[in-house]
Amino acid sequence: MTREQFRALVEEAIDTIPLKFARQVRNLAIVIEDEPSDEWLDEMDIDDPSELLGLYQGTPLNERGWGYGNVLPDRITLFQFSIEDEANGDEEEIVAAIGETLIHELGHYFGMSEEEIMDIEERYWRGDPFPPGLDEEDDEPPTGTPG
Repeated sequence: MTREQFRALVEEAIDTIPLKFARQVRNLAIVIEDEPSDEWLDEMDIDDPSELLGLYQGTPLNERGWGYGNVLPDRITLFQFSIEDEANGDEEEIVAAIGETLIHELGHYFGMSEEEIMDIEERYWRGDPFPPGLDEEDDEPPTGTPG
């Protein structure tokens, strides 16, 4: 799959993220790389590069103090080859894998714990309503615990 085709699927997957979740995001770049660097894999103690579908880099919202500002955007990197492998090259599965990866990495952006992120991922896969802070009726952004 070309980078342009993958980028189009990323845009499609972004549309699957709950609007309330997406509306709370500020100063965040979504970047596509072929695969994680050896440095990232070493840093995260991961041997198999196909295990890492995405990576959040930045300061989670719940860790930002009053003086936080004038910084480069936080960054979510999606690893195209890992996602394609995970989805066995099937476009619908690629969109779902991208969506789940984005939700996972956005959970880190919001400062959620792994348990909270896993709950949201399960809801995503089942098509269930999202918890308070992520659905349309709630005006407050999610506030996770550092994790």
